[in-house]
Amino acid sequence: MKPNIAIIAGGDTSEIVVSVRSAQGIYSFIDKDRYNLYIVEIEGLRWEVQLLDGEKAPIDRNDFSFMVDGMKTKFDFAYITIHGTPGEDGRLQGYFDLLRLPYSCCGVLAAALTYDKFACNQYLKGFGMRVAESLALRRGQHISAEQVIDKIGLPCFIKPSLGGSSFGVTKVKNVEQIEPAIVKAFSEADEVMIEAFMEGREITCGCYKTKDKTVVFPITEVVTDNEFFDFDAKYNGQVDEITPARISDRLTERVQSLTSAIYDILNCSGIIRIDYIISADDKINLLEVNTTPGMTATSFIPQQVRAAGLDIKDVMTDIIENSLNKKLNS
Repeated sequence: MKPNIAIIAGGDTSEIVVSVRSAQGIYSFIDKDRYNLYIVEIEGLRWEVQLLDGEKAPIDRNDFSFMVDGMKTKFDFAYITIHGTPGEDGRLQGYFDLLRLPYSCCGVLAAALTYDKFACNQYLKGFGMRVAESLALRRGQHISAEQVIDKIGLPCFIKPSLGGSSFGVTKVKNVEQIEPAIVKAFSEADEVMIEAFMEGREITCGCYKTKDKTVVFPITEVVTDNEFFDFDAKYNGQVDEITPARISDRLTERVQSLTSAIYDILNCSGIIRIDYIISADDKINLLEVNTTPGMTATSFIPQQVRAAGLDIKDVMTDIIENSLNKKLNS
């Protein structure tokens, strides 16, 4: 019997559109001769599985199963590709832990920590990582424009601390932009991060580990004429993504080593991707850690897999089998 794999997409944030695209990518990457694949959509209390005939069936949240023609189907593994809550912040991971259902990504603590950009960066700062000066603002709290300039300076980024895909992000250049940028960021999340601008070259590096091996992918350099790597740059082609990045072998090794170290510090699982800014003196500055990175055909991770000379199907099998074997041996 082939294991039943649920590819879980959707979520309760603006990133739902990205998640659905990632699910299609993952569906195309996983070995269908080895696994039965189903896409499960989660949005609020709507949990549905897409059936082969185009119909949908409700998921029974008691045991994460579904019924078709009086027959119950249960899943053996969940590949979580929700960007945002509840799939990236640890909530879904906790649910699957209770059901003893193995899944593709980080556990509850690592997911919750990395989902809060401010908390994660401050945590990793304690391990010696270089991060931008920043402050967090929670809903109901207020900060004046003068305080932002005094504490952080201009230009700066004002963005949701909880979220991704550059929704709600503003690069602020003058005092008049500060208040509208805070309002915009709060429209996406209950916590806002105000972060100093870091001058330099943006790069990103993916990594995954199994019981038997560590794989750190080639680095991608991100070049865009937009103000920053915003939604249009990420998903509408307004960017040059150069893999491998145009940096020295020594700097490449340092970034890859740091990526592997952060993976271990956070006790990550599955594929992660870490974004950095390389300053003019080759200092490596951490931007953020992504524990459920985008997985469309043109996303960074599939690009890096190809650049490494690997087959994405084999990578997916590695991740699934590693998690399934953990369950068997537990």
